[in-house]
Amino acid sequence: MGQRHTIGIIILLGIFSISFLLGNEYEQSNWPEYLGGPDRNHYSSLQQINTHNVKELVKIWEYHTGDSGQIQCNPIVIDGVLYGMTAATIPFAIHADTGEEIWRKRDSSRFPWYSTSRGVVYWRDPIDPTQQRILYTNESFLYALDAKTGSVITNFGDSGKTSLKAGLGPTAKDKFVISNTPGTVFEDLIVMPLRLSEGTDAAAGFIQAFNIRTGKLAWVFKTIPSPGEPGYETWSPSNYKNTDVGGANNWAGMAVDRKRGMLFVPTGSAAFDFFGGNRKGNNLYANCLLALDARTGKKIW
Repeated sequence: MGQRHTIGIIILLGIFSISFLLGNEYEQSNWPEYLGGPDRNHYSSLQQINTHNVKELVKIWEYHTGDSGQIQCNPIVIDGVLYGMTAATIPFAIHADTGEEIWRKRDSSRFPWYSTSRGVVYWRDPIDPTQQRILYTNESFLYALDAKTGSVITNFGDSGKTSLKAGLGPTAKDKFVISNTPGTVFEDLIVMPLRLSEGTDAAAGFIQAFNIRTGKLAWVFKTIPSPGEPGYETWSPSNYKNTDVGGANNWAGMAVDRKRGMLFVPTGSAAFDFFGGNRKGNNLYANCLLALDARTGKKIW
């Protein structure tokens, strides 16, 4: 069956006004992170729209992204600006009250990349609050833009981008590695989910943190441990080499307790997903929930 393509449109619905997005209280005027907050619970304390008046919603504005495909983005809203990703994984910023475009980051140097993206990440420098960044992924790279202008942060990584393969080892060089889900921010780090192949050609699904200021790899947690590391004995002896076993990646995203400095990471299956005969054992740390030290990547439990 052929894939159905639709024109990407972002629509805002409102009742009488848009004060539900632009209230006085920060928590009532912002949706600052993917799925609402660091706990990823989709929760909002707003009460203007409820089960009694939802039938009165009317369209306030439309924003046409101009490309086609699937929009899986959960937009974020910061101080009246909505940030999101188009169906062709192009980041944009628009005024949340009018839908008027502020910027859209097109990259004419590459071919169109047709994948899916669930959104972007916003970061404000606690030392210099005027420095605000939008981080997003495209192909196997993590990019950083100026949140106000959409211009590239040239001193981030290699001229504005850093490789999502940085901490996966040499076997990942020619393998499929992307990220559909926004990363999780802790202080000046962003911890990245990965989407990998589900076959024997899968890269290792290690958990990686990158420095938001520099783009440099900060720490790596190996979900398929090497010899001498805890959990290695739960795999077949050569599995760590990533020659025919990979995956054990986080693809859905992570939650963070910033007060305690704890990162909660659900992991998926090792690959090949449908056959485990060449990886006998409990296969730590696939198919589990990990609690990691958000600063160092060390396992808590």
